[in-house]
Amino acid sequence: MHIAYCDHFVLPLPDGHRFPMSKYARLRQRVSRERLGTLFVPDAADDRALRSVHTPEWVAAVATGALPPAAIRRVGFPWSPGLVERSRRSVGGTLAAARHALRDGVAVSLAGGTHHAFPDHGEGFCVFNDVAVAVRSLQGSGALRRVAVIDLDVHQGNGTAAIFHDDPDVFTLSVHGARNYPFAKETSDLDLALPDGTDDEPYLRAVDEGLEAALAHAPQLVFYVAGADAFAGDRLGRLSVSKRGLAARDRRVFERCLHAGVPVAVVMAGGYAARVEDSVDIHAATVREAAGAWRRCT
Repeated sequence: MHIAYCDHFVLPLPDGHRFPMSKYARLRQRVSRERLGTLFVPDAADDRALRSVHTPEWVAAVATGALPPAAIRRVGFPWSPGLVERSRRSVGGTLAAARHALRDGVAVSLAGGTHHAFPDHGEGFCVFNDVAVAVRSLQGSGALRRVAVIDLDVHQGNGTAAIFHDDPDVFTLSVHGARNYPFAKETSDLDLALPDGTDDEPYLRAVDEGLEAALAHAPQLVFYVAGADAFAGDRLGRLSVSKRGLAARDRRVFERCLHAGVPVAVVMAGGYAARVEDSVDIHAATVREAAGAWRRCT
């Protein structure tokens, strides 16, 4: 199984910043140690790919650092050349994972899931919308037409929902916390909003409902946005799902997609546990399940 990573492209953050960048390097080390797949560094997404979703003005402003203070605050990261390179590589990783998934059945990016990015701005730690760029690039090349985005990050994929709102070929599913960020939600094809404190059983029922709807769309590829932040110990999650429950979620996604004959490209999305290692555990379990699904495909 092919696994893209870009954690060595350093994104410098001030001390005390809420985004746990160290989880990516730790996750890559865990995946490498367990030999879960073939690790590779993806190419950076170029301007042409980014402009398939994002406005030329936003792409140029990010590239040159011409972002006003309000735009930087909205993204949540200070601008730096490292931010530009990391953001482009993250998009490239998702596009590469999608191409490998179409060929091999399952592939993974150890980054991505930047689902809060809109065509003309970023927000919520998201600069470019990697899944949306991958979808448009693959549609533009004729590689596919119908796609489902199964977004199980605890925060609604508002940027993704807005980008594909009028596209009948792309089904967007979001299972998220009802009272969590973003507080002004967009409209996905199916939004399943859960109350604070939701634990394993009702969470998995929502996942089952969402999977049934997404696969009824008959997609040629699924993008699985496999956030770790529904975990009970997540600082930004507000749900109460256990590691066991999240592992069961992953198994459901891969089993249902493979049974339907639909390849899966996995991206990591959020994970902000008080103990970074808990987020790493959850992400690694997702990659482990993906590797098992890939073996069943081959």
